[in-house]
This record gives sequence, C-alpha cells and structure tokens, in this order.
Amino acid sequence: MRQPQRTLDASYRVRAIPAGSARYWSWLFAATELRAPLLGIYALLAEWNALMEPATDRSAARIKLGWWQEEMRRLSAGAPVHPISAYLESLPRSSAVEFAPLVDAIDAAAAETNGAPLELGADLEPHVGALRAAPLALASQIAGGDLDEASLKRCTQALAVADYLARSTAHYRREVRFGHVPFAVDELLDAGIENADLSADVAPARLESYLEQLRQRAARSYDIAAHALPPARRAQQRHLLVLAALGLDHLQKRTPLVESRGLGNMLLAWRTARRAGK
Repeated sequence: MRQPQRTLDASYRVRAIPAGSARYWSWLFAATELRAPLLGIYALLAEWNALMEPATDRSAARIKLGWWQEEMRRLSAGAPVHPISAYLESLPRSSAVEFAPLVDAIDAAAAETNGAPLELGADLEPHVGALRAAPLALASQIAGGDLDEASLKRCTQALAVADYLARSTAHYRREVRFGHVPFAVDELLDAGIENADLSADVAPARLESYLEQLRQRAARSYDIAAHALPPARRAQQRHLLVLAALGLDHLQKRTPLVESRGLGNMLLAWRTARRAGK
C-alpha cells in the first residue's frame, strides 16, 4: 500500500524557497498542482547549491555530494532515506515518473565541485541541462497534466543556460578566488583572456567584451524561455515564466538574482503569472 504524502520539514522549506527570492516567487505563483513537486526539487537544489558554493570546504563537499549521488540512486530505485527524497517519492504521481534525471543532475554537480572545467563552449548546454533544466522539467512531470514535453525541454534548457551565464558573469571573480573558473576554456583562449584578467579588480577590455557577449546570450536565452511554451501550456507552467522574467530583470539591472527581493520583484512575478493565464 502506498504511503501518504509526507510534509517537508520547515528547515528544508526555508532553504528551498527563501522569502522574497526568485524561487519563492515562482513557487508562490505556481499552478496549485505544481507547488508540492516544485518545493521538493527546489529543496534538493538548495542542498546541492550549498555544497557547490566556492567557499565550502572542497573535501567535505565532495564527501557529501558523493552521499547524495548514492541517495539519488536509492530514490530512483524507490528506497530513499533523506527527508527531501522521501518527500518527493511520496508525492501522488511519483510512481509515474523516472527519477533518473536527478542522478544525472547530482553527477554534474559532483563533477563541477571536483574541479572539472568546461573545456569547450559546447559543453555548457549539456552540463546545465543535466544540472538545472532536467530537475525543473521533472517537477512539471511529477505534477502531471497535459504536457508538451518538447516545449518544456526548450523552456527549462534556455532558463538553465541563462541562469548559469547570468550568475557566472556576476560572480566570476569570487569563483576564481576559490579556484573555479566558470567559463569555457576554449572561449577564454580564443579571446586571449589570462588568469590575471579574471582576478583583476577592473576587468580589462578583452574580458569585458567577452562578459558582455555572455550577458547578451543570457538575455536571449531568457527570452527563449519566456516564449518557448505554447499558449495552452503557459498557465500551467507559469512558474518557469516567472523565473525567466525575474532573471532577465536582474540581468539587465546588473543585480544578483540571489538578491531578488522587494515589492518590484513581487509585482513583476505577479504580472508575469497573471499574463500567462490569458
């Protein structure tokens, strides 16, 4: 007999959807059937993001991510032990989906934390697709409904690319200080960018030109995400449109997405969700 749906402990909820954050607004204005699976996916990503933080002790992070790799395999086999995994497994439609994308996601997180660089620009999309796009799509799959899988994939993939580029262009100096370069090695070489350029207090012209190209690509990707879903699917997947709208807004204002706070962000999220239903 199937166990009843679990609740998620408050400590995990706080980390999953910090008050006023982009994740919070996307969850708050999400379709009702998506809130529970979205909360579980956000909770997982919050735990993994904390371990991927550049300032986190690398040895401890590798050990914990290794445990999470095993846990995602347990979840895929229907035998999770962590409260977040057990919460996801208890959701009404969890038996109708495969959790294998979360195995790929945590493997990508572990690879990044272990220092594996993006050797080629072409590596970016597969990496962020596994790390961010597939978990977001999985939340929608758990919720069920009349999904358009192809457009959902386009939307979540574009959103994952945009978020990665927006964060990396905003915070690359901090990552470099902790020994991680978020940019593709071949692109840096082609642009003539040296290690000293990445750690300089003021970006030299060649680096600033490269960063601006990435920001423009991020803006285009947010736009793709905002328009990828057909009209009949936009209301159900409006949490993705909220993420795209907030991401683009903060990219244009050059403010960190993690600081998505204030009345302006709430109004933008509300207007975006409302338009999705028209």
